[in-house]
Parts: sequence; structure tokens; C-alpha cells
Amino acid sequence: MKYIDLRSDTVTEPTQRMREAMMDAIVGDDVYEDDPTMKELEEYAANLVGKEAALFVPSGTFANQLAIFTWCNRGDEVILPHDCHVVMHEVGAASVIAGVQLRSMPAINGQMNPQMVKEAIREDDIHYPETGLICMENAYSDGTVLPLEHMQEIYAIAKAHDIPVHLDGARVFNAVTALKVDAKDMLRYTDSVMFCLSKGLCAPVGSILAGSKEFIAKARKKRKLLGGGMRQVGMLGAAGLIALKEMRLRLIEDHDNAKYLAEELDKIQGIEVIKDALDINMVFFKITDERLEAQLTEENFFKNGIKINPAEGGLMRFVCHYYINKSDIDKVLGVINEMRRY
Repeated sequence: MKYIDLRSDTVTEPTQRMREAMMDAIVGDDVYEDDPTMKELEEYAANLVGKEAALFVPSGTFANQLAIFTWCNRGDEVILPHDCHVVMHEVGAASVIAGVQLRSMPAINGQMNPQMVKEAIREDDIHYPETGLICMENAYSDGTVLPLEHMQEIYAIAKAHDIPVHLDGARVFNAVTALKVDAKDMLRYTDSVMFCLSKGLCAPVGSILAGSKEFIAKARKKRKLLGGGMRQVGMLGAAGLIALKEMRLRLIEDHDNAKYLAEELDKIQGIEVIKDALDINMVFFKITDERLEAQLTEENFFKNGIKINPAEGGLMRFVCHYYINKSDIDKVLGVINEMRRY
């Protein structure tokens, strides 16, 4: 049975073109930097985002933690939004791997108050840790996109204090698609950036960490320390090249499908769509009718060939991606309307 999977854009499987490219990939030992396909991917990725160099890693969490580990000394402090991915969904890794503490700032849709960020930067005092890094996230995991003006303001504060800025850009191409800008225009306000090849881009594995040549050289050694040095990894690199060259260019389709889904969901009595969180391919909504809430369970959706995640913090999330089309959305809407009748 083919399921309609709305849980996340991480569920996308490799396309047929990717599978063929992976099978035919020319490979070598990447720890020796002998894998030509991986070298091509890293060079292409760096050029795409306006950085000097790039490094392939197994996952987005790996990339974020590697960035923190590379930028910071043990005992440093990292300033970042209170509900960003690094804080909420990376298992406290920064304290374990880099030995840093996170100074989380109140944020609205990922936007920290610039004055609060400025005041949070540590002075030179025997009692204080050093502020080692400032992190932002774009697109944000709540479905919104940070405006360039905000990124520019935070970056200016960081530069005034000689602090590097890292961007969790897991869905950075969704962000630039929504803002209608080139990735280089956004990422000039960062010193390092990570982005996923799997989230919505259909590559089976991997993320990219990009920055200066010096930063990536340090990160490469630390990647080895963390067990991320891989051998004939060009097969994954081949899929990553297609993800960046082709799949990122069609993300607007997922955004449009999400907007259609949101519009139709909002017409259903008992459902309230969060309308200010529709920048990318995600739809967040509340169920305001207790009877309907009792019906819209993972089990009931699964019986109808639909996979969803349970509500988190009172909100449900549906995510559109390459394998979700308009007819799939219409089926989901039909199932919800049928559930309303019970």
C-alpha cells in the first residue's frame, strides 16, 4: 500500500535519477580526499552558497554540532534562539561534544531581539565564560523564514564583537525560495552554514557544512574525531549533486501545495490554521473541536493510508514534499471531512 506521508520532508526517498547516479558514481577513499564525486559535491555546494569550502557530513545534527565544536573552546557560551533545533532537538549534544553552554534568547519565529543579543555578549570578566558563537536558524522549524534584515542586524552585532555566526540552514533553500533571493545574498550574513540534502531534496543521506577554507580544514579533522570520516562516499555525493542542482529548484511546488492545504484545512470547522507560519512547506494547525480531535489520531489516519505525527505543544503539523501532490492533499482533506461526520 502506498501511504501519503505527511510526517516530514525527511521521508523523501531518492529519485530514479539519483539511484542511477549513485550506481554509476566514481568513488575513492574520502578520508584521503580521493573521492572525485564527493570533491565535486563539496566544491559545488561551497560555490552555491558563496563560501570558500564545504564538507559532507552524515546529518544536520552532526553538521550543527561539528560547527559548534569547531568554532568554540570548552566552556564557551553560545547565544541562540530558545526554541531552535540545536536547543530542542539535538539531545543536548553541545554540552557533551563541544563542552559549551547554551545561552538561549527569547525568540518570536526564530527572531531574537537584537538588543538582548547585544546585552548577552559576555564582557571580559574573570567570572564569565567567553561568548564563542551566535547561532541563527533559517528557515525556522515553526514554518517561518527570517527576513534578511534581521540576519544582517544580528551579524553586525556579532562582527562588532568579533564573534562568529553559524546558521542552521537545514531548509535554507526553502528559505531563499520563500524570500526570492539567491542563497549567497542570505549567507553573506554568516560565517558558517549547514544545510541538509535529504529534507525535501530527496537525497538519502547527508548534510553540508560550509565556511572559510581555514574553518573547513579544522572541521574536517574534527569530523574524523567524531567518527564522520567516510570511505567510498561518492555514491551519496552523486545523489547530493542532483539534490542541489535539480531538486532545490522545484521547492516552490511544495510551498504552493502547503498553501493550498492550509487554505482548505482552514475551511473545515474545528480546525484553525496558524496563518503566520506558512512561509515554506509546512502547515501548522490547532484542533479546536474536542470530538474532531478524538478522531484525528495517528491510528485513524494510518487506517486510511496516511502517516502523520502526533500533536506537539497543542499543534499538529503536515509537511508537503516531492512525493505529495494535489490529489494526495485532496484525499487527506476528504478523510478529515469524513472523520468529522462521526
